[in-house]
Amino acid sequence: MSGIGHRLRGPLRSFREAVCFLTVLPLPALSSASPPSPSSPEQGSEGEIAASTAWFPLVGLFIGGLLLPVGWLAGEQWGSSVRAALLVVAWAGVTAGLHLDGLSDTFDAVMSWRSRERKLEIMKDSRVGVMGVLALVAVLLLKFAWLQGAGEGWWRAMLLAPVWGRWADIYGIFWFPPARGGGLGHTFHAQVRRRDFFVATGAALLLSLGVGQGGGIVAGALVWGSTHLLASWWTRDLGGLTGDTYGALCEIAEVVVLATLL
Repeated sequence: MSGIGHRLRGPLRSFREAVCFLTVLPLPALSSASPPSPSSPEQGSEGEIAASTAWFPLVGLFIGGLLLPVGWLAGEQWGSSVRAALLVVAWAGVTAGLHLDGLSDTFDAVMSWRSRERKLEIMKDSRVGVMGVLALVAVLLLKFAWLQGAGEGWWRAMLLAPVWGRWADIYGIFWFPPARGGGLGHTFHAQVRRRDFFVATGAALLLSLGVGQGGGIVAGALVWGSTHLLASWWTRDLGGLTGDTYGALCEIAEVVVLATLL
């Protein structure tokens, strides 16, 4: 039984790391977790977070599921416009704006028309420029508009958008090189495995069939196309991808899913 428990703790621990990294939820530590070792990084380390990428689409479903009660209650009390607004606010709150921050930094950099080195410096700057603000406003307005217009099918879009958004993360991580020799982006790319990518892809496809039916698969195909184009552009421009560009890929993929399912 202890062997079975140990095998279960590995996936549960990886899922917990993915949830803690992608959301603000303070999940408790696994009381029976094994102590850290050189081959099993300490809890919360960059290496262990990178090893949890296969769980990203399921964490996306988890995020969407957390937001469903917000949408149902708001819709019953105030209608579709308030529901859409509260969903967008709660969505950003649950994730602490993690990917929104990456979106603004990415567009400040890639739209600056500076040298590659200067663009990478801009992405490290905590200040937000005009292009970053425009990208944030555009994404938030589009999310609101498409959630407001989704009608009774809003809940399908709310479940699937975070799924494919986080799949876009792992697609960029696995298939494109990091722009820098260090940092979280480099750690992710170095540690993500082919199996992790295909597990995440299979999970996203199965969830799309179960929740979004044919529309979910179409949305996934459009996310793949847009993610590949953007990641290719930014790789040419920056020499690779960074943690910020992963965030931008996620946010744009979520918008693509909402638009498709509408």
